[in-house]
Amino acid sequence: MPRLLPQGIDGNLMMTVAEFRAAESSEFTGALLALWWDGRGDWQKAHEIAQDVPDADGAWVHAYLHRKEGDLGNAAYWYRQAGRETAKSDLRSEWEQIVREILTRG
Repeated sequence: MPRLLPQGIDGNLMMTVAEFRAAESSEFTGALLALWWDGRGDWQKAHEIAQDVPDADGAWVHAYLHRKEGDLGNAAYWYRQAGRETAKSDLRSEWEQIVREILTRG
């Protein structure tokens, strides 16, 4: 029997974080693609993509990446651009939160 996935706010089926981790990069663009590369341990590739995403999601991922890098001043700037408070959770939790939120919006 097929497993039913929860639905996003637009009614489309959404992917779980575990499914996101297991997916191929070709399934994503923008902020999600940057997160996918970061999840594979390629911070540089993730950063290259995130800095070219012109919306709030791109700024949020960019903030997360600079926080991960340890550049907290730069991260604070990007959190402000994203309209977000500076994260205080551990990096893995923040990564999962960003993935979940973007996937939910579909």
